[in-house]
Amino acid sequence: MKTSSVIAGTLLALPLAISTFFASPADAATAKKYVISTSGTWGTAQDGMVAKAGGTIEFKSNGAGLAVATSTSNNFLKALQAAGLNAAEDMTVQWQAPQTKTAPEITLDANAVTAGDETFANAQWALTAVHAQQAWNAGFDGTGVRVAVLDTGIWNTQVDIAPNFDVAHSTSFVPGFAFNQDVGTFWHGTHVAGIIAAADNGIGTIGIAPHATIVGVKVLHNGSGSFAAIIEGILYAATPINEGGGGADIINMSLGALFPRGGGNTGAGQLVASTGRAVNYATSRNVLVVSSAGNNALDLDHSGNLITVPAQSGSGIAVAATGPVGFAVGYPNGATNFSRPASYTNFGSSAIWVAAPGGDFAYPTNELCSIPRNDAGFLTTNCWVFDMVLSSVRGSGASTTSYSWAAGTSMAAPAAAAVAALIKQRFPGISVGDLKTRLAQSAVGKGPYYGKGFVDAYNAVTQ
Repeated sequence: MKTSSVIAGTLLALPLAISTFFASPADAATAKKYVISTSGTWGTAQDGMVAKAGGTIEFKSNGAGLAVATSTSNNFLKALQAAGLNAAEDMTVQWQAPQTKTAPEITLDANAVTAGDETFANAQWALTAVHAQQAWNAGFDGTGVRVAVLDTGIWNTQVDIAPNFDVAHSTSFVPGFAFNQDVGTFWHGTHVAGIIAAADNGIGTIGIAPHATIVGVKVLHNGSGSFAAIIEGILYAATPINEGGGGADIINMSLGALFPRGGGNTGAGQLVASTGRAVNYATSRNVLVVSSAGNNALDLDHSGNLITVPAQSGSGIAVAATGPVGFAVGYPNGATNFSRPASYTNFGSSAIWVAAPGGDFAYPTNELCSIPRNDAGFLTTNCWVFDMVLSSVRGSGASTTSYSWAAGTSMAAPAAAAVAALIKQRFPGISVGDLKTRLAQSAVGKGPYYGKGFVDAYNAVTQ
């Protein structure tokens, strides 16, 4: 894989700084990976071109006209180009930044809960912000809708994740790791999955679409991953089950990086183009792709030559983040400015489709606040923590009942994806175009920080 040094925006929870993305140089005798595209559909002729050039196909999508192949030949690229194929050597990118402001972990005694009451629901301000309860009362909870989470891996035994997780169709495109493996204790993908569809089970937290199905597609490890893995993940998730795919209705990607338009001198131009093509293929299969807008506090209307990928790739949608300041201060009479633009979020009317709850950490002091649990006692921690988004995690003890807070456009994207899942349940045959329109028209407010508006689950299923 190539070494490069363009600017990369990071999209993990909490503050992010612009960083460089990287890849390890490969030895000449080592098999390198390539992303290949053809002008139309992929067929046996293209298979033959790759083989003749000295490559082995590891993944392909006939309909998308895309393939991923490996080769040890130093002349592989030239041979493909001579055959009329577009190709680029794969590149590994840091798509998510490490957390730089940590939040406490909660481990729940599952035997202590009161049936029918989510233990930490009072701390889930995002549910109130998008009017999730009202949407549920109207009969819409995500039942029958499949959401693929392309991320770092999902701890599928977590008590809020397991009931809605499709093990059979979850997979990994990170060599050597299963769909439910990652490092550390947080596990970004598990947190994202819980925002979408933490189960309605009287334990822990609840998702905005608590009866939707989660398909786990591992494309990153510890926040980094290759273009090839992300492209493969999109194509797999968007392909119906009866054709060997994940059968998703919606794809969530809480990940991204900044690139010069066209790739600049980074060598990533063809890879960026292929990512857009994969997103467009998903749309052609009537699958909505939702991506986090990025945490660089960047005005994408005036970002010069920079774009954020995959948020600005193809026909998908980008989601900006909002968050209150002081939600738990004086609870239940704390701040309700849930649609306040988050301090870190990228913005810009040209790029943002909608905004959604992503949380913030801008509360200036470290005093303690408390919010009552629904079993017994209180959640007590720093007031600023409660302004973030609480969801499921793996936890330091690989627990099935661990939870933690995070903030970022990584948290906003799954909130919007969950609202889209409610719409899909309400209108099962809806096209991606009409789904995007309904998501926008039911949102509240407009502007550079909101795109078409702040998502509203109740409006989305009743208007």
